[in-house]
Amino acid sequence: MTPDEPEAIRLRLTATQSQRLRELGADPLVLDELFVDAGSRDAAFKRREDDLARDSRRRLKELRAGRRAPQLVELEAGLSATLTGAGFVRVVTPLIISSDSLLKMGIEHGHPLREQVFWLEDGRCLRPMLAPNLYTLLRRLGRIWSKPFGIFEIGSCFRRDSKGARHLNEFTMLNLVELGLPAAECRPRLEELAGTVMAAAGVDDYELVRTDSEVYGEMVDVEVNGAEVCSADVGPHPLDGNWGVVDPWVGLGFGLERLIMAREGYPNIERAGRSLAYVDGVRLNI
Repeated sequence: MTPDEPEAIRLRLTATQSQRLRELGADPLVLDELFVDAGSRDAAFKRREDDLARDSRRRLKELRAGRRAPQLVELEAGLSATLTGAGFVRVVTPLIISSDSLLKMGIEHGHPLREQVFWLEDGRCLRPMLAPNLYTLLRRLGRIWSKPFGIFEIGSCFRRDSKGARHLNEFTMLNLVELGLPAAECRPRLEELAGTVMAAAGVDDYELVRTDSEVYGEMVDVEVNGAEVCSADVGPHPLDGNWGVVDPWVGLGFGLERLIMAREGYPNIERAGRSLAYVDGVRLNI
């Protein structure tokens, strides 16, 4: 182009085209592509839409044929097998907990998390976290089993925290905790267990970052590209006395949908979660 020639017009995808490709799982880089005119833009959009729709139908065909399970189911099964193989015991606890359980976690009236809780009648609620039930089991099992021992649970939690691409009202947590280790071994064990879970989830590139929690104070987050997929801590902790737990412990809480989102590169967490718009990450308006 010479100095006297006009600069070429560069067009982006329309808002409708970008939204459509995003729903179908297009690479974010594709959404930023520039085109010399509307014709080339629209033709490129149509090719990519057809390719993504074809891939989506293939994934649904595999799912129907039984060649694989939904990602959330596969991840839960893989994590459970890995942890039971490492000597942890899987537990299953109630979805409904009492207000007293939240009070023991330091979530009193006026606490920010309390406003996110789905309340039921008679001072009960849908659990916003797994920790209260696991604390109870640690105390009771600690009277029966020799230490150290480890337990874990995988199950739904509920919060009024659905704004943004990384939050869901209903999400799936993996919480694992090991009780009775020597205090000096807790921090190295935390790092070891983080590595075990991330390997089982198929996510190799992550880092451990110090952060602050509304409940536990200073903690360690597991992050992938700056996004949190796990919060972890070691005890004793001041909250432990509310539950009658006195031994050192190490605990980690992973969001399964966030692990899938990180592994698959999804632009929004709804693709990885329980949904009526997506099945196994495939948008159904293909």
